[in-house]
Amino acid sequence: MSVPTIVLTALAGQPGDAALPALLLGPSLGTSVSAVWAPAVPHLAERYRLIGWDLPGHGRSPRPDAPFTLQELAAGVLVAVDGAREAGDLGHGDLFAAGVSLGGIVSLRMALDAPVLFSGVALVCSGARIGDPAAWRARADTVRTQGTPTMLIGSAERWFAPGFIEREPEVSSRLLHSLADADKDGYAACCEALAEADLRGELSRIHVPVVAIAGEHDGVVTGEDAWLVASGVRTGSAEWVPGAGHLASAERPERVAEILNRHFSRAAAADPYTAGMRVRRQVLGAEHVERATARSAGAVDEDFQELITRYAWGSIWTRPGLPRTTRSAITLTALIAGGHWAEFELHLHAALRNGITVEEIREVIMQSAIYCGVPAANHAFAIARDLLTEEPPR
Repeated sequence: MSVPTIVLTALAGQPGDAALPALLLGPSLGTSVSAVWAPAVPHLAERYRLIGWDLPGHGRSPRPDAPFTLQELAAGVLVAVDGAREAGDLGHGDLFAAGVSLGGIVSLRMALDAPVLFSGVALVCSGARIGDPAAWRARADTVRTQGTPTMLIGSAERWFAPGFIEREPEVSSRLLHSLADADKDGYAACCEALAEADLRGELSRIHVPVVAIAGEHDGVVTGEDAWLVASGVRTGSAEWVPGAGHLASAERPERVAEILNRHFSRAAAADPYTAGMRVRRQVLGAEHVERATARSAGAVDEDFQELITRYAWGSIWTRPGLPRTTRSAITLTALIAGGHWAEFELHLHAALRNGITVEEIREVIMQSAIYCGVPAANHAFAIARDLLTEEPPR
């Protein structure tokens, strides 16, 4: 597997500010993330900590050492995101993803490969398949032999709506300069990844809410492509941006930001499955939930995993009537009573993460000895003793 190195860039907000959700922004082919999203940043910065990523050989990301697939490119972004999360740069709130063109289909791929990582995804002038495979391979060959400047005239025609270059010379010049500065091997490798990329048959596996945004004058990705994504995922919608070509985030940044803000607000609040995923990650730990969800994808228990996420986590654990420490205590008692020891160990970790103390865990098990039986409490103490010697009290 050839996973390229991807570099993240803080575009706005304080990376350690846990009060704001994080929005991961991806670029289009031939642009840097700073260039293609800069016009939209002022419209998004009040609501999110904005973190961008660059394609291999573009912007701040180094040129790739070998060819890569779309899935390997997405894996490279996920490695960078994991590093940022471990460093505390993503906080503890929701994480959303939005990408333009290639950055959009990469975001879809990440929603498939890390199904509980994001609370909402947005595609800007992107789709489940982009362009013609033969044309991408021909472009890769051209750029490898002649360099990225040979793409300037064609890209200027494809990227922008009529009259945009004349109206916004500074924005368009910055974008075209990022294309000229892109590494030819990195650009060509992205073309080859696009030639093979086709997620149309996998859209139904995407649970996270997705919005697909189409530009009125986009000749690369059409409104039909956006609707195909919106109708193919479990929860999807399509939006239209008048007066925009292929780089809508730069051409109509206020309209794109309005759509993103509305979509992500709904995604975070309205859907019990999305809310359940968020709480489940917070209580059980993101890594555990990602493993469990990925393991069940396409397996016999896939529907069961969705059921417990939607109803147990999205409808019960999100209720405001009890603090999470109390819910943890109730859950531990019920698991002792039922003798569900694997789940008991899992929820011991969760209880510590929720803020319940070692002394409170001791009292929960002591009370269970009276109401659930001494043998059950004895076994619970054995599990807790082993766990608490491995994990320091919180």
